[in-house]
Amino acid sequence: MRFLRSGKVKDIYEVDEEHVLFHFSDRVSAFDVKFPTPIPRKGEVLCKFAEFWFNKLPVKSHYVRTEAKDKIVVKKMNMIPIECVVRGYFYGSLIQRWKEGQVKIPEGTDTQIAAKLPRPIFDPTTKSETHDMPITRDDALRMKLASPDEYDWLEKTSLAIYQKMFEISEKAGFILADLKMEFGKIGNETVLGDSIGPDEYRMWPKESYAVGKIQESYDKQLLRDWLAAKGLQKKFEDERKQGKEPVAPPLPTDLCMELSSRYIASYERITGTRL
Repeated sequence: MRFLRSGKVKDIYEVDEEHVLFHFSDRVSAFDVKFPTPIPRKGEVLCKFAEFWFNKLPVKSHYVRTEAKDKIVVKKMNMIPIECVVRGYFYGSLIQRWKEGQVKIPEGTDTQIAAKLPRPIFDPTTKSETHDMPITRDDALRMKLASPDEYDWLEKTSLAIYQKMFEISEKAGFILADLKMEFGKIGNETVLGDSIGPDEYRMWPKESYAVGKIQESYDKQLLRDWLAAKGLQKKFEDERKQGKEPVAPPLPTDLCMELSSRYIASYERITGTRL
């Protein structure tokens, strides 16, 4: 196999002319910053979740087979340069962007933190190795990221996938608050790509959910909250404004172990399979 590139989380290798291999590492990133401290078994969980969701969802994907506990083989794709984000709850960056008038939310939305939106919304971004930027339909068409028909298909399909995953998660005692997906072309067919797991969504346990507070999370939001509390999110943002690349500090052991535990627990509860 030929090494192609190393992303925030995955290392990618060429298998042959039609296939690549994803090696899910134990690396973690947040606020578009990669951290030097590994999260135990994270790569294994992400790999197994990708296999589970690709097989479970009623949409074609690029998944071919699982090669090892932390490796899958997928078909090569021409990726559509849009991160397809669906939000079901008033949370995260959506709150600040709404306050600044950068995004519209459905009429009648309860604007307390973590309130459920009257309906899920499609809230895409650009796809970047450094910093993704929110875009509207008009932005996507003006930037030639997708045709009108492609954009409308991405919106409809993303909302349908979110709904299906929400139902599966709810049966396992979780709330799927939001979800990020990527799509690409194999020939003339558009299919689901990349991977789906706790790095691509916010997952809250139903038993502790309450409107008006920061939610307990079974995803990497735990890391984001820790960074925000330490003032590091603002530090990263300020450094970017100054044209500097943020430098990630080491993460404490107890935070890494708790992240690992929650990733594993969410997989076992949602899939009904022990790791």
